[in-house]
Order: sequence, then structure tokens, then C-alpha cells
Amino acid sequence: LHWEMRRAGGLLIEMADAHALPAGSALAVDRDAFAKGVTDRLNAHPNVTIDRAEITALPGPDTGLWIVATGPLTSSALATAIGAATGETALAFFDAIAPIVHTESIDMSKAWMQSRYDKGDTEEERTAYLNCPMDKDQYEAFIDAILSADVTEFHDWEKDTPYFDGCLPIEVMAARGRETLRYGPMKPVGLTNPHNPTQKAHAVVQLRRDNALGTLFNIVGFQTKMKYGAQTEVFRSIPGLQDAQFARLGGIHRNTFLNSPRLLDGQMRLKSAPHIRFAGQITGVEGYVESGAMGLLAGRLAVAELAGNTPPDIPMTTAMGALVNHITGGADAKTFQPMNVNFGLFPPLEGARGGRRGRKERYKGYTDRAKLDWADWLGAF
Repeated sequence: LHWEMRRAGGLLIEMADAHALPAGSALAVDRDAFAKGVTDRLNAHPNVTIDRAEITALPGPDTGLWIVATGPLTSSALATAIGAATGETALAFFDAIAPIVHTESIDMSKAWMQSRYDKGDTEEERTAYLNCPMDKDQYEAFIDAILSADVTEFHDWEKDTPYFDGCLPIEVMAARGRETLRYGPMKPVGLTNPHNPTQKAHAVVQLRRDNALGTLFNIVGFQTKMKYGAQTEVFRSIPGLQDAQFARLGGIHRNTFLNSPRLLDGQMRLKSAPHIRFAGQITGVEGYVESGAMGLLAGRLAVAELAGNTPPDIPMTTAMGALVNHITGGADAKTFQPMNVNFGLFPPLEGARGGRRGRKERYKGYTDRAKLDWADWLGAF
């Protein structure tokens, strides 16, 4: 997906590359510098006019083409207008955010820097994650503390709102089984503790750098709805974080998204009002890159329409095509939930070997095919 965005000249991926932080095989950015870079580029563009007035209703068909990219926190007025135009009640789930720790407060006599399996092309990438190990007793005590912690109560109207499985709060994961976290964000594989290299950790908490200066670290996978007092107590029980100072504690937010398989066509247009496209997270994709990719795609499709071109169908063999196909028809509208890009959305390769042995070869085949088909699609209009 990154490659396809770069090949298509995407502004967001260009700015992400310009302000990237070491994160092993992941793409992480200095969010302040990234945001400023995007804003400055838009402000300086001669063909862009920025109007910060609020939009409270969907524009009519005589007002030109529109792209609605209001994100997960669409205002009540506009959400109501979208619901009225589509005849659908917008779906929603809670997305939880993880705490951020001041680096100087982490005890490096217990923690160490290493990416799992030493992934990365540079030493900086191979040491992008900060690791805090736990033995079995510490892990069991940690699970007990999570399960007994005070959590934020939902309002009555929020109680039936589902979570996205890819971003579950740690207390929800812990409640599903005591080993769930140890086989999820706290898995101890691919790591060697230099403070005790002969003893394998029972579980490991990982933190990832959150800014270019390296002064902040995000606790990976530790989204939570625990109350603030409970968070500080529970997270300071992690070896290496006993004196942790938090720049931000975890929390939850509501995420509104469309039932896109029912409402959008293959060009991301609202079926009942095709002069309007939707883009970004509101379409039912999950993840920063996926959201940016859907914005890039919606923009290109709108420009093609304005120029009088009819682009061919987006190849399902590409990451963009697989994702947009999923949200606009590949998923079951009755059970639609937000989705990250993954190889399970791609059409199978003929003759590819199955099982774990053939996975690397199969994934390489997917990406080679996607690059060729994406380049062909971009050159077709």
C-alpha cells in the first residue's frame, strides 16, 4: 500500500517519508512535523483554497463534485444529514488510544532497545523498540491488576457500540483469557534481554518512539479505557516503568463510519447522490495509511471525472483495489466492520503453494502482481 501511494504521488506518504521515525518494519512519523508539512504544502498550493467554515449538510447535485472526509469524529449535524440522505443509521465503535511515556523516566537497567527478530535495514531500525520483560509471576500479577482496575463507564446510549477487533483495549483482551495478551502485544518472541540473555522472558511490553527527538515512547498495543488513576498504578507495575511519567494516558473515542458496502459504489460515490464521494476512515477502513490511501484514491477518481475520463475498474489485485473492493461490496453489509489492508483481501495466485512454507513466496507474488497492475492502472487515464 505504501508503494502504491508513492507511485501515485500521494502527498501524505511523501510527508510521512520526510518525517519518518525508526520503527523496525513499521512506518511511524513525527506527528507534529508531519502535520505541519501537510498543512504548509496545502496552504502554499496555488489551486487550493481553504475555507474553515463548518459544513452541516450534504451539498446538492448542482454544486459540483464533493469529497466528504470527515473522519471518525464527524459532527452530529453532518452525521444526521448523512443518515437522512442515505436512509441508514451510521455504525459506530469505540477506538482506544494507548499511553505515552517520557523517555527519561524509563529505567534502562531493566529495559532494552531491540526490534523483534532484529528487523530493519539500519541499526536504528533494528533497535527501534524499547522492551520491558516480565517473568511468569509478574505477568500473572499484571493480568490480575488489569482485570480488577476501575474502567470508564459507558453512557446508556453507548453500551451496545462494538469495538474494532484490531484495536481492543487491553482489559478487554485480558478478559478474553489470561494468555491473550501474551500471545498478542506482549508476545516474548524474537527478543533477547541483554541484561539476562540466558533467561527467556515470559512476556514483553514494547514501546515505540513517538517523536523525532526520541523523548516520548508509546506503549504498543496498550489501548485502554481504564481510569487515569488505575492506569498509572497498573502501568508502573511493568518492570522498567516503575517511575514512568506519562505525557498522555490512554482513553477511548467514538468512531463513526458508513455501511459502505450498502451505500457506496466502486468509485466511492454515494449511490443515492453520485456527485458525493466519501474518503478516509469514515468509509470503514482502519489505520492511518489505509485512510490516507482512500483519500488519495477518491481524489484521483474525482479528478478523472472532472476531466471527462472514465478510469477502468481499480484492479482487485492491487492493495488499493483489494481494500476499496472490500469496503464497497466485498464485505457483507450485514456484518460490516472496519478493515486494515491484508493479503486475505487479494485474489488468490494460481499455482501458489499453501501453508506456512509457501507464504513468503505467495506474498512476494501478490506484491509483484500488484505493482504491475497498479502501474498499468495509473497509466490508463
